[in-house]
Amino acid sequence: MASPYVTNALAQVQSSSDQAAALQNLLSSLRNLSTDKSVAGDLKAIISVALTSSSLGVVAQRAILDRFIEMLRQTDVVGVMVDAGNHALATLESSTAQALSAGTFSDQSAALHELVADGYEANEDYVEAARALAEIQLESSQRRVTQHDRVKIWVRIVRNYLEVDDTTSADTYLNKLKQVIYQVEDPTLNLHFKLSSARIQDSKREFLSASQAYHDISLSPAISEDERIHTLSMAVKCAILAPAGPLRSRALGRLFKDDRSTNLPEFGMLEKMFFDRLLAPAEVQKFAQGLAPHQLATTADGSTVLARAVVEHNLLGVSRLYSNIGFDALGNVLGLDGDKAEDTTAKMIEQGRLVGRIDQIERIIWFEGGEASGEKGSGRAEVTVGREMRRWDANVQGLAEEVENVTNALQREFPDFVAENLVV
Repeated sequence: MASPYVTNALAQVQSSSDQAAALQNLLSSLRNLSTDKSVAGDLKAIISVALTSSSLGVVAQRAILDRFIEMLRQTDVVGVMVDAGNHALATLESSTAQALSAGTFSDQSAALHELVADGYEANEDYVEAARALAEIQLESSQRRVTQHDRVKIWVRIVRNYLEVDDTTSADTYLNKLKQVIYQVEDPTLNLHFKLSSARIQDSKREFLSASQAYHDISLSPAISEDERIHTLSMAVKCAILAPAGPLRSRALGRLFKDDRSTNLPEFGMLEKMFFDRLLAPAEVQKFAQGLAPHQLATTADGSTVLARAVVEHNLLGVSRLYSNIGFDALGNVLGLDGDKAEDTTAKMIEQGRLVGRIDQIERIIWFEGGEASGEKGSGRAEVTVGREMRRWDANVQGLAEEVENVTNALQREFPDFVAENLVV
């Protein structure tokens, strides 16, 4: 509700010969006349008169609205910015002003929506901020909008939705950004686009892509050192959570070779995964404490994303230690029952992330060694007749050759000892 002074001033405006000048003067004097409690009501009363008066032309109304927007920018009270801004927008969109507002006040409408969004963001009401920004007409023929302007608004919408973890809505506007971002050279907007893309890929469990994006951002000189270390840490977490296989191995290798990684709390997990070493439950539990809620979400089979990643990694580690292992023994190592261990192994072999074969009759898994290609179906190893016998023969031959090498070395270095103690 307007203060008595403003109410009386507006009554006098109706009889003024220059209503536009009178309203602008009234707006300019509000800083000295209105209090924090009354300023919102005063602004709303003034803009209602200005936009609904039949005595004012479009040019005069636009000038008054520009002055109104300037007053909102100068206010320190967030509630005033939101309340008065929304009232002005509602008045513009009302039936009495619809004929004038269609294209006539498009620039002012966009400015008001941005101011209202600023207020919502200051109040941490990010959903309402995103909705306010989404109301801005970016495709109107009545207003010239550059690609930079579009990208700036869409980036803000995406970031606001990400603040409340609404990745579905954020992804909608990110897809729009992908169509035009290459036309914008602003480094800040491009950086926000890359970071938003990484966060959405992370939330959608596209961990390999997210890890690559985070790592690229961590190398950018446009952000502070603390932010670079934080994004590097996110890259490591995503790489660890990615499905085990050759693609993840390459991602882990890239991060392990980054000298900055040694200072991260996650470096212990990164090192063990890079070298295919088995992970202990205590290490996994400590690593889980630093993960975001969506990274600890439950998958379709009832396990968490982290638990599945650890099981697949430990399975790769077992394949480096054993040539073959029984279902139940493998289950003991992985913390699963025998049938579940077999099922996990079969999936990894079928997806080309592990090379081996399964003997379901004998309940034994044979690992063939070497690196999987990552191509579906490439992990299945063919059974070759006599292969194990030839491997046994090769091992015996190798052992015999090593014994002979040791004996020859002893004869060269200690001939007396050999003569006394060894029978040739």
